[in-house]
Amino acid sequence: MEFPRLRPRRLRQKESIRRLVRETRLSVDDLIYPIFVRHGENIVEEVPSMPGVFRYSVDKVVDAVKEVRDLGIPAIILFGIPEHKDEVGSDTWSHEGIIQRALRKIKKEVPDIYLITDVCFCEYTTHGHCGVLKGDTVENDLTLENLKKQALSHVENGADMLAPSGMMDGMVQAIRSALDSAGYYHVPIMAYSAKFASSFYGPFREVAESAPAFGDRRSYQMDPSNPREALKEVLLDVKEGADIVMVKPALAYLDIIAKVKEATLLPVCAYNVSGEYAMIKAGGRLGWIDEQKVMVETLISIKRAGADMIITYFAKDLAKLINSGALPL
Repeated sequence: MEFPRLRPRRLRQKESIRRLVRETRLSVDDLIYPIFVRHGENIVEEVPSMPGVFRYSVDKVVDAVKEVRDLGIPAIILFGIPEHKDEVGSDTWSHEGIIQRALRKIKKEVPDIYLITDVCFCEYTTHGHCGVLKGDTVENDLTLENLKKQALSHVENGADMLAPSGMMDGMVQAIRSALDSAGYYHVPIMAYSAKFASSFYGPFREVAESAPAFGDRRSYQMDPSNPREALKEVLLDVKEGADIVMVKPALAYLDIIAKVKEATLLPVCAYNVSGEYAMIKAGGRLGWIDEQKVMVETLISIKRAGADMIITYFAKDLAKLINSGALPL
């Protein structure tokens, strides 16, 4: 059948029919909200390059988490900014580390939020790289040993899920083995499986104070040009025991999200990163775009590509729109 009998516009005539045939829908259940915790007391400081995003001291983070919970968002992912950094990032496995203290406080006061922790070292090392250095090189296997200690410490202090992000070879296997040996076989791993060496991370590195002191991260994060290598990384993490795989960034990598979705039966997470957020916020403030509509269209595109869940700084904004029934489409 073809035109004039076939007319696709028939199903676009009114909002009611458009709703009935809509193929992709956003829900608060899709969302994970990133929260930054820093040393100090009585601190709630907005990030200049990321309007609406804040860094909280441990004594203030509970109120932020309660707001997320009350909006219906099921999970947060925690990032820490410690008071003291060293060559190996030892704050990451300290019982009194910034993440550990935040985990205990949140778990006690907001037990119904799902707690995910970023498992890496860049915010905690003096050099800003994601592991143990030998000369100017990140030493993969020594870093795995420290990742085990960090992972166990997070779980012991209340983490529900671990999200290793350093792109070390064998990191999922190392963490899975450490968890299982300690009796934490029930704790899932969400692997940053295809994490690209991207220029979209700039604002995050400001808020997390995690820019490398020298060089870059291209020896461990992925080349943006390589989709087949991304699938190799994802499938390796699946074999090593990942429960969820992630693509980061999201917006410039929708093709990777789609390929990963087709390649595995595991849930797929996408990280709508700081630079993607900042561009939309900046365009909205300048009046060049409709911020709300572009936000929604962006997040729909990520879900349409195949993401089952989205880490996004827009999570609260989107949840408020969904809850009010005013989602612009």
